[in-house]
Amino acid sequence: MNSMTFGLGYLILAPFVGGLLAGLDRILTARLQGRIGPPLRQPFFDVLKLWSKTFAQVTANQELFVVLHLVFAVVAGTVFFMGGDFLLVVFALTISSIFLVLAAYAPDSPYSKVGADRELIQMMAYEPFLILLALGFYRAAGSFKVDALLAYPQPLVLLLPGMALAFLPVLVLKMRKSPFDLSSCHHAHQEIVKGISTELSGRTLAMLEIAHWYETVLLLGVAYVLFAGWGVAIALLAETIYYLLVIWIDNSNARLTWRYILVYAWVGTALLGAGNLLILYYL
Repeated sequence: MNSMTFGLGYLILAPFVGGLLAGLDRILTARLQGRIGPPLRQPFFDVLKLWSKTFAQVTANQELFVVLHLVFAVVAGTVFFMGGDFLLVVFALTISSIFLVLAAYAPDSPYSKVGADRELIQMMAYEPFLILLALGFYRAAGSFKVDALLAYPQPLVLLLPGMALAFLPVLVLKMRKSPFDLSSCHHAHQEIVKGISTELSGRTLAMLEIAHWYETVLLLGVAYVLFAGWGVAIALLAETIYYLLVIWIDNSNARLTWRYILVYAWVGTALLGAGNLLILYYL
């Protein structure tokens, strides 16, 4: 299949795959807590219900910022699955996050503004690693192109084992899981005061959830690239292990303060990410 087919497939199928993963997350979390949990399709029911609610927004620009957050998340994933430049993917994801922060700053709500501040702190925590990962890909395979990374004759994880380990906390951060769910999370106890999305409702909140599904599929795609040299089966197994580890970590740890999050993220990035890059440079 050509790149356009993969890009179109991501555009159409990613929300369904992301929604099913969110439903699986809820079920596994419930079982770990001794509950039955909702049905697998519950995330889709929630989004449809949100979309059907009467439209309301606190400020005029709020929905625009959420729409742009969704658009750039989709652009990042589409470029990735079309085999494009990984640096462009990182920059598009950053712009997507910035628009989410702007959506939280738009209303005059203390909870929303605190959520926006914390989202910026989270971005400070994971953005350095994403840049280092792009540099690691280039140093290992000689290209930023995802097509070239997938075509590399050996698994990139053999050259980037530190990057593969440091990628796990980044997944936890981007998927808003404990102990790094600083600005917002998906747990029921935060339904009322939910940080960055406190002032979002109806279709704007539904678009935020859909953007999260797109991002989840994209991030798992990055994990696939690390293991693609061993074949589709092992790469998919590695993706699954990453996702299950994120759920386990989420249910095994309480939320950290922002200072600890920065320390853990930057130390991990420095030791595992930058250390791996330096070793690769001198090999």
